[in-house]
Amino acid sequence: MLLALARACAACVLLFAICSANAESQAEPVNPEGELTLARAVDAALRSSPDLLASAYELSAAQARIVQASVRRNPELGVELENFAGGGAAQGIDSLETTLSLSQVVELGGKRNLRRAAAEADLDFVDIEQRTRELDVLSNVTSRFVDVVAAQERVRFAIQATALAQSTLEAIGARVEAGRSPEAERSRARIALTRALIEQRQAESELRAARYALSASWGSPEPAFTTARAELFDLRTVESFQALMDRLEKSPDFVRFASEARLREAELRLARVQVRPNLTFSVGVRRFEQTDDAALVAGFSMPLSIYDRNQGAIREAQIRLNQTDALRNAARVRARASLLALYQEMNADRARVDTLRNEAIPQAQLALDQTRNGYDRGRFSFLELITVQEELLAVQAAAIDAAADFHRVLAEIERLTSAALTRPSSP
Repeated sequence: MLLALARACAACVLLFAICSANAESQAEPVNPEGELTLARAVDAALRSSPDLLASAYELSAAQARIVQASVRRNPELGVELENFAGGGAAQGIDSLETTLSLSQVVELGGKRNLRRAAAEADLDFVDIEQRTRELDVLSNVTSRFVDVVAAQERVRFAIQATALAQSTLEAIGARVEAGRSPEAERSRARIALTRALIEQRQAESELRAARYALSASWGSPEPAFTTARAELFDLRTVESFQALMDRLEKSPDFVRFASEARLREAELRLARVQVRPNLTFSVGVRRFEQTDDAALVAGFSMPLSIYDRNQGAIREAQIRLNQTDALRNAARVRARASLLALYQEMNADRARVDTLRNEAIPQAQLALDQTRNGYDRGRFSFLELITVQEELLAVQAAAIDAAADFHRVLAEIERLTSAALTRPSSP
């Protein structure tokens, strides 16, 4: 839920990334320590994400293209030797004529300004691309942060399940020792405890993997944080679907199409003006060896646009411009369909969490308490007790999964709309 808030500081972070990318040596990546919040995770990723640091070079390259597009054509220095090493009067160098000339191409039609405009449009497009990469990083970090929080919850839940299996084994052991239950029930209780320990170790392994995946978001091979702090079951209210739909057009994913369209239009204008020929003016000095005299020479040249009128490049630029419109329409259709599916999935996840926590878990806990009391009185078998325990554990695990799914889907919606979606719940 921090994607849009973090986007406000993305420009400053991006400047930091560009400076780091231009430095001779890479600085050590940020690696948060202690208790980790989503805000700290996002900040670390924006500062040290390998993907963002690598893509920052694209901005520097685009700026360099503007510099190159702004320069004028270089003048040319020429030397021409005539009437030497021939026969008769032109034998040797007696009739040599040496011409030293300087020529300059004069671009007509504002070609240099159009080249610069195209390069500037390209820089805008690259900047939008960088913003989309930032959103990708924010969404990815949020999802991985949710994975860590959910994994921590599963470990805590697995430890409780192991403790429950242990207490059940001890209670069964006391009943077996008292001759109230057969030895087979203690064996089943040991099996249940073994399964709980295996699931606890599995949960701890998944937590380690989630921690490493999260720290990789800011380029650190080893996680330095101790725990990730967040309320997994804090499901905030979300704006209406229509409000989210209205935000789609303002997201960088669609702004980039407008920027790309400006780039394609600039390229089309540049391709069209290339049809106008450039003029080449030259001026120089000619020396006559035979008379030891010198004279000025001047001239100009201009290509004739008979065969090559840049028609292929103009046609390609027009096609690229039309393609941008087609791609924007296709992306709009896909984005709206994805947003609808994600919005429905998010509401379904919220309903799952509410049902599991408000109905299923209290009912399963009540059933366990009643079954345990009935088992102590001999009204229920050990198999029935274990079954009720497993049902309670299953609905608790399902609640964790549903809450994690809600936050992951919400992160995807935030990525799609690039806007702050949450607002405080009504008191």
